Amino acid sequence: MEIMRLVVTGPVGAGKSTFIRSISEIEVVDTDQAATDETAQLKERTTVAFDFGRLQFGPEMALHLYGTPGQVRFDFMWDILIKQAHAYIVLVAADRPMEFLQARRIMTFMRKRRTIPMIIGLTHVDCDRAWKPENVAIVLGYPNPETRPPIIQVNANETASVARAVLSLVRYSFQNKAASHS
Repeated sequence: MEIMRLVVTGPVGAGKSTFIRSISEIEVVDTDQAATDETAQLKERTTVAFDFGRLQFGPEMALHLYGTPGQVRFDFMWDILIKQAHAYIVLVAADRPMEFLQARRIMTFMRKRRTIPMIIGLTHVDCDRAWKPENVAIVLGYPNPETRPPIIQVNANETASVARAVLSLVRYSFQNKAASHS
């Protein structure tokens, strides 16, 4: 059986666990614990190792979804998860500009370990203070539209929205794979 591994990463509260719960065909395996640091200001529980979900595309193909913790102190898990990944999505809450630099640090961390397809998923775009995708891209280090990865809007609570994000990443992965072979 062929297994594609997708890592879902980003700052605390961007929607990683919700994203995986919205699309997984199995009950999600999570490592949520009570938040004991500044994370408690955003939410009661937080991921401390990883979340795991799965999508079966037929008898011979499955997608494994791994959600990372958002806190830097768990970056050893980022390292473990990205090393076996085929692609990843960075979720960024568009209404929390104070976390954009943390998202950029996470992307730099991942890029240093693996050169694999990546897209950016903007969550919380329906909030009043949400930034426009072009402005978020600039802060994340992608001022040039021709050289930036795809940026898509994602509502982590909606299965259809998460499915579109996953399909966008899979499509982008295959396009990159085809381009590198030509």
